Amino acid sequence: MSKTVPNVDLGNGYTIPGLGYGTYLAKQGQGVDLVKKAIDAGYRHIDTAFLYENEVEVGEAIRAKIADGVIKREDVFVTSKLWNTFHHPDHVAEAFQRSFDMLNLEYIDLYLMHSPMGLEFQGYEYSNMQPKDADGNSLFSEVDYVETWKAMEKLVRSGKVRSIGLSNFNSEQTKRILDIAEIKPVNNQIEVNPGWNQKKLIEFCKSHGVTVTAFGPMGRPHRATYGNKTALGDPKVLEIGKKYGKTDGQVILRYLIQLGTIPIPYSTKEERIRQNIDVFDFSLTDEEMQYMDTFQSERTLPFPPLKNHKYYPFDAEF
Repeated sequence: MSKTVPNVDLGNGYTIPGLGYGTYLAKQGQGVDLVKKAIDAGYRHIDTAFLYENEVEVGEAIRAKIADGVIKREDVFVTSKLWNTFHHPDHVAEAFQRSFDMLNLEYIDLYLMHSPMGLEFQGYEYSNMQPKDADGNSLFSEVDYVETWKAMEKLVRSGKVRSIGLSNFNSEQTKRILDIAEIKPVNNQIEVNPGWNQKKLIEFCKSHGVTVTAFGPMGRPHRATYGNKTALGDPKVLEIGKKYGKTDGQVILRYLIQLGTIPIPYSTKEERIRQNIDVFDFSLTDEEMQYMDTFQSERTLPFPPLKNHKYYPFDAEF
């Protein structure tokens, strides 16, 4: 098995492994075991967020593997994210500190603004993350994400985080940050899968030296897909996989890597965890890449409750 994952240059003196283990949906009681299994399988890039409510377990698993001598702290790349309710500059440092303390890993490698859309601040607890009015509508914040970014730059200067970036930002919003940034965003984490391949946004980010992390690489089959066409189980994709001795999921991940992204697949199955990292010993042909493009349809995460937000990112072309 090809456990060696190539590093991608972040352009600021640091690198990020070209594939990671996503922990969204790894809830309390799962995180420690799953992250340990991922590290044992060769993953050196772990993605989490305050939203996921698993930072304590992610940190515990990584520290355990460090204590066991399996890895050193500098061997593993850890990403976390600033949730939408913490966009006001007065709340950024405290929100970050909570993630920092829960992970307890000396520093965080990459800290992302989880989306450009701020929500009303109601406190720092998990129960405060989805503020709603009496009718169940999301309570929006008017805070400009540019001001949030400026507060995030101070985190880098503190030495507690090495790099900062964005998530769910469109090209116009990303350019707006690039234009004012004293510390450049090194990454934009966005949904990318065969059903929503984001080619234009990936190319835009690449042209500005911003790497792209791909969440939902399999098309989020565990949730409503909003018309997204899955490549999983497709006869032609299975045929392509058979040619290389790979599964359909491995073909999908290879496609995303060749698009220029850093996929972060999540799985609870040990065999699937091992398979997902074993995608660096083959390449798809141009013809096979073109076939994978045919699944392009719809995104699986359109944020329906936030469509009226002033910074809703998905009305732009890309």
